[in-house]
Amino acid sequence: MRKEIDFMGKSKIFITISLILIAISIVSIFTKGFNFGVEFTGGSEIIVRFEDKQVTENDIRTAISQISEEFAKARIVAVRSAGDPSNVQKYSIIVPKTYEPDEKQKIQEEMEKLLSGKVVSFNEISGTAAEEIRRGTWTAILVALVVLLIYITIRFRFIFGVAAVVALIHDVLITMGFFSLFGYEINVAAVAAFLTLLGYSLNDTIVLSDRIRENMRRYRGRNMVNIVNMSINQVLARTINTSLTTFFVVFVLLLFAGNAVKPFAFGMTVGTIVGTYSSLYIASPIIVKWTKQ
Repeated sequence: MRKEIDFMGKSKIFITISLILIAISIVSIFTKGFNFGVEFTGGSEIIVRFEDKQVTENDIRTAISQISEEFAKARIVAVRSAGDPSNVQKYSIIVPKTYEPDEKQKIQEEMEKLLSGKVVSFNEISGTAAEEIRRGTWTAILVALVVLLIYITIRFRFIFGVAAVVALIHDVLITMGFFSLFGYEINVAAVAAFLTLLGYSLNDTIVLSDRIRENMRRYRGRNMVNIVNMSINQVLARTINTSLTTFFVVFVLLLFAGNAVKPFAFGMTVGTIVGTYSSLYIASPIIVKWTKQ
């Protein structure tokens, strides 16, 4: 007979780790802040393409500083698209300002002349649009959490819903803290990672909750800690296989994908790890504690 792992006996250790990670995340968020993309701040993003020419961020900054003060302080990031030849370089130049059509044309011509490159896109997002995107993002996350709480309450019990939502908030908060800590850009791809993480983490929690409910009926009157430990051990192989499969894919994306995909890959890499153990060590202890009381 396979020996069961005492997950609940180690729950205090992992809760402590989570509290430390949450504290680090909150400190980083309030002190360092986020590296928001142009979608959230408003402004202009210009992508310049170079062929058969090696340039650096400093080369670009020195050249475009002659255009205006905004470009002297621009955020410059190397980007790469799938299928780009090895002799091609692309840089994204982001400034917190929008321009009139005639200004855009003048800037594009001047930039191509100074850099000896080709401007392949010149995108703008107004401050109003950026505010709407920010508001819509937070609304989407909050609505998702409320709907999930209602669904799990109806499908299982209210405490299962509370435990799942607490685990989800835990996952998103720590993942956002890592975005702040490592300076990864929060853009549309990062938001997609947060929303995907909600569904991914919830899936694990629901599978575990369903097994706990089944075992509560089957072993009525048995100690709740034993029931939860038994349930986790029964779904452990599935959880590990699913998590490892997902982790390997998103980690490879993080290592080799272009900058446009990296925020999504980074969010899912962190979220896969955090989301897996939150189902075991965050949601489960809440269910045990509530049921005992």
